[in-house]
Amino acid sequence: MSTLRVTAELLTVHEHPNADALELAQVGLFRAVVAKGAFRDGDAAVYVPEQAVLPPALVEELGLTGRLAGAEANRVKAVRLRGELSQGIVCRPRALAGVDLVRAAAERTDFAEALGITKWVPPVPTSMSGDVEAAPDLLPWGDVENLRRHPDVFVPGEPVVLTEKVHGTACLTTYHAGDGRVQVSSKGFGAKGLALREDPRNVYWRAVRGHGVPAAAARLAERFGATRVGVFAEVYGAGVQDLAYGADARAGRLGYAVFDVAVEVAGRVRRLDAGELHEVLAGELPPVPRLYAGPYDLATVLELATGRETVSGRALHLREGVVVRPAIERYSPVLGGRALAKAVSPAYLTRKGGTEYE
Repeated sequence: MSTLRVTAELLTVHEHPNADALELAQVGLFRAVVAKGAFRDGDAAVYVPEQAVLPPALVEELGLTGRLAGAEANRVKAVRLRGELSQGIVCRPRALAGVDLVRAAAERTDFAEALGITKWVPPVPTSMSGDVEAAPDLLPWGDVENLRRHPDVFVPGEPVVLTEKVHGTACLTTYHAGDGRVQVSSKGFGAKGLALREDPRNVYWRAVRGHGVPAAAARLAERFGATRVGVFAEVYGAGVQDLAYGADARAGRLGYAVFDVAVEVAGRVRRLDAGELHEVLAGELPPVPRLYAGPYDLATVLELATGRETVSGRALHLREGVVVRPAIERYSPVLGGRALAKAVSPAYLTRKGGTEYE
């Protein structure tokens, strides 16, 4: 999931091709359906992204009672309105009536707290939870920002690698070379510095043991002379998420696909480069499928974000999207961290009956 920020943005307004009373307000590469005439090109307004949870008073103020997602109808979700994909809400809340939104846009002010907007936290099924323990030396995993919100992360022509974004649950494994200790966690628990105690009923531990991750991590530690190795993967299959790729957690056939590896050498932690990652995993652990390696081109990214999945090799269902990373790891001043972003398929966002566990 992406970091939640509720910011003021300068808008580009487009005609809605299928509705005379509606228009499309563009923020980055996102477009949100708005009432015709509500905004003009260059206007500043507040953009509330997907996965934001709105307080009741704001839902009512925006005229969205009963129209949002979730059990309490208060969560922003991508929808199609008269055939056009609408991602997020563009508005001018009364609580910000005295705020200079143009200046706020330039200063990247975050209004989430002021508006009482929080980030949606997916429910955690029993098979993905369990007893936890403090793990301050666990190698963590962070959020991946959306390329449509931050289209300037990559430079046209820059060498990049695109991998398929697998719809599973993120599994964090840290191997300690000194004593052979293995820590396993989820993205949510890992962010709190917690690891899951080993339990054969737990989906993460089942995947880690079933795919021989500790032994593979030990070999990687020896190869790099590393004191710690972090293996970050998606665990997938029926019983995990709604997109299963032919795997079935309930029948003991858990899918496991590695999307990142970190090694600590001489006290410094680094992420393996994209090309290095796939070479290192060969014969060790299954990687996420690589879809493209070459010059960065936005049209290519958006095209590859759609279509059928390649994880199973049988195109069983739609593709969630792609993850874009530079061929050589680098810092992104746009994101203030790793140059790493995702592009998600519109069909995935608007599918029926989808599950979203971390």
